[in-house]
This record gives sequence, structure tokens and C-alpha cells, in this order.
Amino acid sequence: MSHHESLIQQMRSEFHAGLVAEGTLTVDARGVASIADRANRLSVAVGAEIATSLLVDTEAERAAGQTLGGSFEEATANYLGATFPAFWMLRPGKWEVRKIGNTRRSAIAAYEPYQHLADLAEAIERDPTLISVLGNAYAISPDIVVTRQPEPDDHINEGSLLVDDQFARLTAIRADMQGLPILHAVVSCKWTLRSDRAQNARSEALNLIRNRKGRLPHIVVVTAEPTPSRLSSLALGTGDVDCVYHIALPELLDAMEKHGNDDNLELLETMIKGRRLKDISDLPLDLTI
Repeated sequence: MSHHESLIQQMRSEFHAGLVAEGTLTVDARGVASIADRANRLSVAVGAEIATSLLVDTEAERAAGQTLGGSFEEATANYLGATFPAFWMLRPGKWEVRKIGNTRRSAIAAYEPYQHLADLAEAIERDPTLISVLGNAYAISPDIVVTRQPEPDDHINEGSLLVDDQFARLTAIRADMQGLPILHAVVSCKWTLRSDRAQNARSEALNLIRNRKGRLPHIVVVTAEPTPSRLSSLALGTGDVDCVYHIALPELLDAMEKHGNDDNLELLETMIKGRRLKDISDLPLDLTI
């Protein structure tokens, strides 16, 4: 790492280089980038521009959707693992960043404050008719989770006696009282956004909000979607996701200035000024809040 390049800058570049090397971010023979919708002129132009600025130099066909999704999740998890814990001075703790992928129906039941969902899933397995009552609002399996280990009393009491066996026994942060990792953030990865994908991210967020028995984790979406209108379908409005993070926001802005019209540019700036759309470099720091 050079003296002039911050960790964030270096890891952001590595994140992009990885997307290119893994064949996640590609440009095909017709000049259509894997983040673009070939039926949409703006999407194609902006997608190609971003791909060029992120140094995509070999030609390749777009990978299948699931492969793309999986490798994008992997890259995002690696990026967060390499950046977020480095800000321990802002947010101390024993952290883990994990890509969950399609493991189980409700992966978050393994974490505080959602462990009650495990009982619910068991009850449904015993009596499937419950699904008609409960729907699938309990089945939450995010792409990536950031978790914190609870702290032992020895550590809490290191400087002076702060806690004892008699009081503060129900708090999740004391490992002596409960052993489950605490869910700190849920990261949803959407390589591109169609309206149904935006809807999925929203309903997952609302399920997290409604089902928690404790503090809400950060709920964020990371995307490579190039068109402002599709970004706005998820970014505009509040109440569900904290914020949407673009893999290359400055590059997207530059591309939009070249290829977009005033409306496209204005919409993008509205989302940025309104703190609904940020760059991937902002995410690790936002998670320390």
C-alpha cells in the first residue's frame, strides 16, 4: 500500500479488480456490460462506460444470474471483511462478516435478536398448516451478515467492577448470560435491479423490522445497477432499508454526465443529496455507527 493510498481506496480498487477477474463484471462482443440491460439504451451506454473506468479489458459473455449473484456476494463479503474491522477504534468488538447464500430458510434465527424464529420454523415443520397463517415473513435468509460476539464479564469488568451476577442479566451483550452472536448488519446484494428485485429487498427489510426482539440491525443494499430510475425504485423513500450503496458511484456519476439527460442526472443527484444513495466506500464506515 503506497503512503498516499488509504485502506478504503485500496480495498475499493481490489473489490473492483476482483469483480473483473472473477468474470462478474464483463463486457460482451456487442459492447454490453454484465450490469446493463441490453434493451435499454441508457443502461447499455452507462454500463459500458463504468466497465471501462473499472478496467474491464477482456470480452466475455454474461454469466448466468445465479453465478453472478453468488460471486458478487462473495466479493462484497470479502471487501467488508477487509475494511469494517479495521475501524475498531470507532466500533470495538469481535466481528464476523459472513456470506450466507441460500443455506437455510431462516438463517438469521442463529442470531440475537431473532432466535425466536427458530422455534417458529420448528413449529411450522411439525404443522405445515401454520404457513397459511404466518406466511413466510419469518423465513429471512440474507446474503451477508455482520455479527458481533457478546463480551465475557471478565472483559467488561477489566478496568473496574461494572456488572455482577445479580443485575443486567437479560442484556444480549454479556456472553455469561447468553451465547449467541448479535446481528449487527444485514447486507443484501443485488447485481442489478428490476422492480421485483427492489421489492424483494424491501420485503426482506420489513420482515427484519417486524420480527426483531431487540435493536434493529443495519439493513443495506449493495448494487451495480446503472440506471437512475431503477436505483430510485429502491433508494427513494424511507422506512425499510437504511441506504443503497453503489459499487462505483463516482464512476456512475461521470458516466451519467456523458450519456444521461438532465432528468437522469437530477434523479441521481436527488438520491445522493437525500442520503439515499452512497458509494461502496461509505459502507464500512456507516456500519461503525
